Amino acid sequence: MKIDLNSDMGEGFGPYRLCDDEAMMKIVSSANIACGFHGGDPDTMGRMVRLAKLNGVGIGAHPGLPDRLGFGRREIPFQADELRQQMLYQLGALMAIARAERVIVSHISFHAAMGNMVNRDPLLADLMMDAIATVDANLVVFVTSGSEIEQAAKRARLKTLALFLADRAHDAGGRLVARGLPGAVIKDEAAVRARVRKFLLDRNVETIDGAVIAMPARSILVHSDTPGALELAGIVRSEIEAAGATLAPAAELAD
Repeated sequence: MKIDLNSDMGEGFGPYRLCDDEAMMKIVSSANIACGFHGGDPDTMGRMVRLAKLNGVGIGAHPGLPDRLGFGRREIPFQADELRQQMLYQLGALMAIARAERVIVSHISFHAAMGNMVNRDPLLADLMMDAIATVDANLVVFVTSGSEIEQAAKRARLKTLALFLADRAHDAGGRLVARGLPGAVIKDEAAVRARVRKFLLDRNVETIDGAVIAMPARSILVHSDTPGALELAGIVRSEIEAAGATLAPAAELAD
């Protein structure tokens, strides 16, 4: 069994950093690199691309809303084409930086509010996926199973890879629990270990209210801004290896 372990990375800017990106890059198989709007800047993006290249890690774009103060987690009522252009601007910037380092961007993963807005609107999802397919039809789109983004990506004939979020709680419908609610962000190491082990062995997850739901995913995400993210990512990797699985970047696993 092969599985991807990914993290959202390079989400600081200037001298400010959220986590030890250098150490995280040695644990993951794919990196979702912030593209300068909610986090990141050209120098940080270049550093992340070079680190990914050095460690054999798959490179992905992680576009978000232009909202540094809110870390891209506050919805802003942009028009659909404005969101399309914002996404393309960020994707194009990372693709140029990667090309200069003689590597490619292999996947895209929407950040926070931008992803929520796209997932709620089938027309917007189609607009975004069609734009991605026009730029590079080989890009893999990170999705949650059954989401509007997944369905739109398939309509656009794009490859997808379903995510399991190791550090975020789900409700009984499979949706992520809003960050502001108690228990939404899972920081306890034992709890993360148990969740990941259950996912790897049974392909399901226990919801915040105690139900058990299927989790058809082949990629595990650990957010780099979750407290103790580096330790949590190490736990996830150890559980993957204990289950007899091997790590592989997103581009090898997408369908």
